[in-house]
Amino acid sequence: MKRLLLVTAALLALTTASHALIITDLGNNPNSATGHFSNSVLGTTFDDQYTFHLVNFPAFITFASATNDFTQASDFITNFTGQLFNSGANGLPGGGDDVAVGPLVLATACPTNPLGCQVLAGSAILAAGNYFLDVKGVGGGTSGYGGDLTTSPVAVPGPVLGAGIPGILAMFGMGGWAWRRRKLVG
Repeated sequence: MKRLLLVTAALLALTTASHALIITDLGNNPNSATGHFSNSVLGTTFDDQYTFHLVNFPAFITFASATNDFTQASDFITNFTGQLFNSGANGLPGGGDDVAVGPLVLATACPTNPLGCQVLAGSAILAAGNYFLDVKGVGGGTSGYGGDLTTSPVAVPGPVLGAGIPGILAMFGMGGWAWRRRKLVG
């Protein structure tokens, strides 16, 4: 009986620790009008997910940012991070088939208000599909955050498109390399 109680308690602890919540679906091809998100985290550990879908175009540049403005030090969000994921074959977060499509980004102090603001931001080139932005942290006091996720279609030449996302990334990388080379030579 003791063993059963210990196993049950351990499972409950794991469930609570890994709790993730889909806050909202930002819809298809979110932009500055439809890609806004926010949540009050009020002194809790949180793992919030914002789903979105990229459709009708082979590739998109995606940019996401989240900000926590605070007036009291107690409203600081500890371990405030964000990361983009492909939702996998089932099209939903969870289920073991999610794939990270960008690095884990840790919030930093805002340049304009370093003592009262945290911000995290990142961008990625993504193919059409189902994705989610995962925002995590430990909220303090009356903390909360807000942000935007926007996408823009990218025109991609046919041969590069056939190479998939690695080809698209290579195209952008080679363009940057050629520009730097011109600046060094010219």
